[in-house]
Amino acid sequence: MIASTTRRSRLAAVGAFAVGALLLSACGDQTDDADNGDESAAPESSAEENGSTGAAADLLPQDIRDAGEVVVGSDIAYAPIEFIDENDEIAGVDPDIAAALGEVLGVEFTFENGTFDGLVLGMNNGRYDIIMSAMTDTRERQEGASADAEGGGADFVNYFQAGSAILVEAGNPEGIQSVDDLCGLTVAAQRGTANETLIEEQQASCDEEIDPLISDVDSESITNLQNGRAQAVITDYPVALYNELTAGGGELFEVTGDQIDAAPYGIAVPKEETELRDALQAALQEIIDNGTYGEILAEWNAEAGAIEEATVNAGE
Repeated sequence: MIASTTRRSRLAAVGAFAVGALLLSACGDQTDDADNGDESAAPESSAEENGSTGAAADLLPQDIRDAGEVVVGSDIAYAPIEFIDENDEIAGVDPDIAAALGEVLGVEFTFENGTFDGLVLGMNNGRYDIIMSAMTDTRERQEGASADAEGGGADFVNYFQAGSAILVEAGNPEGIQSVDDLCGLTVAAQRGTANETLIEEQQASCDEEIDPLISDVDSESITNLQNGRAQAVITDYPVALYNELTAGGGELFEVTGDQIDAAPYGIAVPKEETELRDALQAALQEIIDNGTYGEILAEWNAEAGAIEEATVNAGE
């Protein structure tokens, strides 16, 4: 499925007064491959010809300018980060941030649905230009050493901060307060995620093993909790909170315990695409600075995951 992003109507005017941003130095493993103003490296066409006059747009590689779009691989079943809404349109934090980035860069971000554990392979095979799918930036993913990184590693433009959370039935009948209480229970999670890894790591501390119930999409994990096949779900904190607040009018589930191992989400970019990476980083910093980013997170009640600086490869 391919669909184009659209901004929420009450945010559409915000990008109109976006200001130019300088490319910021990032923490982590960012390389120094970006052009730093050498006129000999200027692109063949100007940013003005692509609908934007900002410094970030000047960094876009020529093939992206010519195409007029960035193809985004995403597992679009992860509300409120990305999901299909009641109007059969792609909605959520990631699509709205992507649309704001597109306004700055003068190109359209087009989301294409895929299974989470196949996204990196799809990107490195050329199916997607980038990945934007609540993907935690880790050193293993940067180096291509994680289970879902077949086809090579990636650079990550960090745009959000979130950890895992435990979602349980309302009333918490099992009395779960932390991952230590999951031993002996059936616990659902999505395949290829940090949440599946958390279950695997906790097994070493259990006298009675966790029975993992692993699904290809996160919504199946939520369904398994609702129908009693699982006693808990480990999912990302904003996803758990969204389900607590909205599912069954807020009567079905609750989040228990503290947020676990908060880490940065990253927009994954192929290692060799340093120009695209740097353009995304600069555009992200621009929407952070002009307030668009904060407006988007507020719309989705996701302010707790806000960052102040667009970094690269900040994950560990």
